[in-house]
Amino acid sequence: MTPSASTSTPAPAPVTVIGLGAMGRALAGAFLDAGHPTTVWNRSTDKGEELVARGAVRAPSAEEAVHASELVVVCVVDHDAAHTILAPLTDALAGRVLVNLTSDTPDRARAAAAWADAHSLDYLEGAIMVPIEVIGTPGALIFYAGSQRAYDRYGTVLKALGANAPFLGQDHALAAAYDMAMLDFFYGSMAGLVHAFALARAENIPAAALAPYLQTIVNILPPIVTGTAADIDARKYDGVGANLAMMTASVDHLLHAARDKGLDTSQLRAIKSVSDRAIAQGPGADSWASTVEALGG
Repeated sequence: MTPSASTSTPAPAPVTVIGLGAMGRALAGAFLDAGHPTTVWNRSTDKGEELVARGAVRAPSAEEAVHASELVVVCVVDHDAAHTILAPLTDALAGRVLVNLTSDTPDRARAAAAWADAHSLDYLEGAIMVPIEVIGTPGALIFYAGSQRAYDRYGTVLKALGANAPFLGQDHALAAAYDMAMLDFFYGSMAGLVHAFALARAENIPAAALAPYLQTIVNILPPIVTGTAADIDARKYDGVGANLAMMTASVDHLLHAARDKGLDTSQLRAIKSVSDRAIAQGPGADSWASTVEALGG
């Protein structure tokens, strides 16, 4: 029985990957694994030998790399580096789909989109949300935003990099904005985790002894994320069961405990400063979600 078009594997599509840092090599490797003829280029020629050994073609110049494929994926250190490479290639890029998976800020994404629009380029901004080890697996999450036409044309091919490849909309900055918001949560959480281990160590508790019990906190986060999101979007902050004044008192206890042990308290002081401002702006019985109103924006 012949599979339908909606379930069949997409035909191999030539792809060019510009930038062969660790992430760029992972992207090119995922395209190769999915059977897509892959051309690679990097400013320095000392990277990507393993990709060439697996069948990738190393282009002698960025322009020739672009000419090799209708889908061009760029992943370099930042948008300045991407622009330096791409600015001389506008004629070569005409009629192709350019996907920029370089991590940077929403404002940089808007500037890059304006440049692409000025040159009538079919352009997608993307944001990679997983480490290199996850690229090419069903668990890889990569956001895309910008040209709907470009995503419709090559979205299936891009899923070789990760099956979770949502298109967020035509505002190119959306991919970077989601990226920044998620990284904000990640690094804040990592800082809190390490500080918790430091506080435990100051009381002669090994990190490994505390770690299993921290899973209790991890397990309650999913409903907290969902509930907090709903509260913030509705601007309704019911603090029944866990009001802001009570939780701020707990932060104050943490501050004293950390200070007594000679630990850095800058993160805790920042948290308490925001919660104090939120209490001053409204009833202390509001939920922790109400602190969003004290953050500005």
